[in-house]
Amino acid sequence: MLARMTRKAITLLPEILRNQIAAGEVVERPASVLKELVENSLDAGAARVDVTLEGGGVARMVVQDDGAGIPPAELSLAVTRHATSKLASVSELFSVTSYGFRGEALPSIASVSHLTLTSRVQDEPEAARLDVECGAVLSEGPAALAAGTRVEMRRLFASTPARLKFLRTEATEAKRCQEVLMRMALARPDVAFSLTLGGREVFRLPGGQTLQARLSQFWPPAVLEGLVEFSREHGELRARGMAGRPSHAQNRPDRMLFYVNGRPVQDRLLARAARDSYKGRILSGEHPQVVLFLDLPPEEVDVNVHPAKQEVRFRDEGAVFALVRLALAPAAGADALAEQSASYSSSIRSGGSYGSQAWTPPPSGAAAGSSADRAESRGAAPLGDKPGMLRGWQAFSNPERERVVPLPLAPRQRSPEPTSSPGLAPGPGPAHLSAGPEPRPLSQGGLEYLGQIADTYLVLRQGGGKLVLVDQHAAHERVILENMRRARSGGDSQPLALPLELTLHPSEAARAQELWDELRSCGFLLEMSGAGKLSVRGVPPSLPAGKAAEFLRDALADRTGGLAELWTMLSCKSAIKAGQPLAVDEALSLLEVWLDTPDRDFCPHGRPVAVAFGAADLERLFKRK
Repeated sequence: MLARMTRKAITLLPEILRNQIAAGEVVERPASVLKELVENSLDAGAARVDVTLEGGGVARMVVQDDGAGIPPAELSLAVTRHATSKLASVSELFSVTSYGFRGEALPSIASVSHLTLTSRVQDEPEAARLDVECGAVLSEGPAALAAGTRVEMRRLFASTPARLKFLRTEATEAKRCQEVLMRMALARPDVAFSLTLGGREVFRLPGGQTLQARLSQFWPPAVLEGLVEFSREHGELRARGMAGRPSHAQNRPDRMLFYVNGRPVQDRLLARAARDSYKGRILSGEHPQVVLFLDLPPEEVDVNVHPAKQEVRFRDEGAVFALVRLALAPAAGADALAEQSASYSSSIRSGGSYGSQAWTPPPSGAAAGSSADRAESRGAAPLGDKPGMLRGWQAFSNPERERVVPLPLAPRQRSPEPTSSPGLAPGPGPAHLSAGPEPRPLSQGGLEYLGQIADTYLVLRQGGGKLVLVDQHAAHERVILENMRRARSGGDSQPLALPLELTLHPSEAARAQELWDELRSCGFLLEMSGAGKLSVRGVPPSLPAGKAAEFLRDALADRTGGLAELWTMLSCKSAIKAGQPLAVDEALSLLEVWLDTPDRDFCPHGRPVAVAFGAADLERLFKRK
């Protein structure tokens, strides 16, 4: 237990202690020092910023620029708390256009280190220098400097050695400094930057670069190949930048970078909007690459909510969220929208030496006529035309046409396994290839169906020497979900002969009221009879009555994150499974319907539906080059 303290008189803290307390808010580690100093350089109009680090930035840090400089008479004010040239009135506090404005960075840094500040204004005959040791001015006088400002910091946390225990290794601190400078350099590709670590030049960036050219200095080519430029405006709001295609998503979130009015920020709202844009297109543990710049009037954003200005608050969060989602939509759907005829470069995934190309089917509606019409023209059975084939499958109505993909009632007898060729050992499990006597052409994209392998993957050949594999379960999931979306948007309902009666917990009852209109639009006919009593008199046509109670329980318990996830779960349960043999006409029907389905590149969970191997990929697999 804490000992009871004896009351002490209220007194003013000494100036040096006040500065060190302020330093605790602004100066966490070398990277935070670097951020403050580079921001000062940019605010001074620098066209070039050179950074030198030793000992991870703890032993020594130098930031030199060619900016406007500081007059000799103002050098001592620069290391005084609450002194700044960037703010003069209360009105300016809420319309900040500079990076720094609190007037605490330099005095805070000077209070916990040895700081030498040298600066020269263009019209001054010579530069001036100021030396500060742990908050106390040691000396000042003339110095030699061509132009701009040079800040040298030595022995960080010299006056507070306990803070050193919380720092990481020299390499880790240096890496964090490099990341900070990288983020600042991306915000200002018009400015030249350089970084030297321990006498070794890490990078030197020329000014006047494009964002993509500057990104190429930090991100590997495999990442850059998947980036799409975007820009979207709404009123005075603008979201712009570059974002990766879903097929290039990764397991780390460190390539999601956000800027507000040019200021690097860590904002949950922007991150949530970005992830929401890719929802259903990437796996739950994956993250897209995003470099997003949000530009808006200064009075529409509060940058005073964090001492180090890393967080912001928007006046209209809903408008910002919606704009970011719309801006990223082309990149999130770029596999289907922008790459219809171009093949991707190999995307190397973890766990393998070679990668397959993400494949984009041809555009929906590329050929006229319904799926059934095209199947009949080839001599294949129309969708749902075989007697008894509807049992065990989900049939979903379409306002334009019926899309019913048949499911066999029971697995068929497997064809005899082919005799192994010399040097080829038969693999375990069902790995045979079943197909008709000849390739069966599809109606779009010069595709031909060759057969089914492992009772899971549909094998196609595309003109130009490309081999395409389609996951039958993932493809059918996407087809079912899309038909569910069409059906539920109309509010059609299937009446129940005997209503379902559910007793709800108070929280479930409150949730039912919140979801009432959405549930009705999905096709649920509901009535509240008394406290906590829910009567279900109708369900969506696509939802079996036996699953209605389970579906509603999950929705009202909010277990899955919303109705969209529940429909995704239902489509997964209703789709054909891996390891299920398909007749040729069944596979053809599924493929034709899938080719006409929006967002067909990914299943509802975000997994790819199809992958392709070009001639170059096959040559690498067989080590021909």
